[in-house]
Order: sequence, then C-alpha cells, then structure tokens
Amino acid sequence: MRSLAIEEVLFKKYYKPLCHFAWQLLHDDESAKDIVQDAFMIYFDRKHKISAKDEVIRQFLYSTVKFSSLNQLRHAKVDAKYMLSLPSFEDWCDEDLELKYIRSEVLAEVYKVVETMPDACKTIFKKGYLEGLSTKEIAEELNISVNTVKTQKRRAMRVLFDKLDPEVLVALFTISKFI
Repeated sequence: MRSLAIEEVLFKKYYKPLCHFAWQLLHDDESAKDIVQDAFMIYFDRKHKISAKDEVIRQFLYSTVKFSSLNQLRHAKVDAKYMLSLPSFEDWCDEDLELKYIRSEVLAEVYKVVETMPDACKTIFKKGYLEGLSTKEIAEELNISVNTVKTQKRRAMRVLFDKLDPEVLVALFTISKFI
C-alpha cells in the first residue's frame, strides 16, 4: 500500500476519537482539532523512528495529543474565573485520563455501528441518544408517530447489541453514566 494511502487510513481511523479525547481535555473544538492535526504531522515526520504496529501508533498519537492538550491548558491565557474552573496540570490523574481515552475509543466504535444503520434508524438514534431529544420531540420534528420513533430506537439498539463487540458493550455500559 502506498505511504499516502496508509497515512489516510490512519487519519480516518484515529482522527475522530483523538478529537474527542482532546476535546474532553480542552473543551474547545477548534483547539482539539488543531492539536490532533499537529499530532498527525509529528507522527508523519517521525514515523520512520516509530514501530509500524497499530498499538504503538495509537499510543504515540494519544500521548502526543495528551501532552499537547495539557501544555495548551497550562499556557492558555484566560480570565481568572475560567482558570479556576479547570483542573490544574497537577490535578490530572492517570485514571481520569484513562477513562477519557476509553470513552473516546468506545464512542468511536458506537459511531462506526451507527453509520451502518438504515437512514431512518440512524437519524432517530442520533437525535434521541446523541442530541438528547425526547421521543415526542423527534416525532414532532420528523413528522412521524411516537410509536415509529420508539420502534426505530429499539431497532437501533438491537443493531448496536448485534454489531458491537461484547467487550465494547461492557465498556459502554460501564462508562455510560460519564458520557
């Protein structure tokens, strides 16, 4: 496979989970995207020095995003009230970062499955579970019955249960209270 094609596959595979991971640290979409793009550029510049194993690449990217995000938090010039609401660099614990990492990976798996759902099912799932709309709000917005929304939600959950790896399901239920 061409080097450019490999880089594109890596980017598509890790971009969204890394952005979510960085966003959890920064709470700023644009900064998260910038940091993730920078992490990929650093990787592409140094890939000849890094193992080609998928796990090594993933750890390199997550570590790069983590340290870049934490550096940005430390050096950010924000008003005092906002600074007090953020945890300081020293307050970050490995368990908290690990939970954010797992959450990003699990959500990436969920999004992959959601994209395979039929259009109506996908739309209702996204509105109900990702946008937080009630069954009644979805029905009104899409001009369909409440029972149709309920049926599509059940179908979506069945697709998730059928297609997600059992380990991902356990992780999803474990962290769902934190999502």
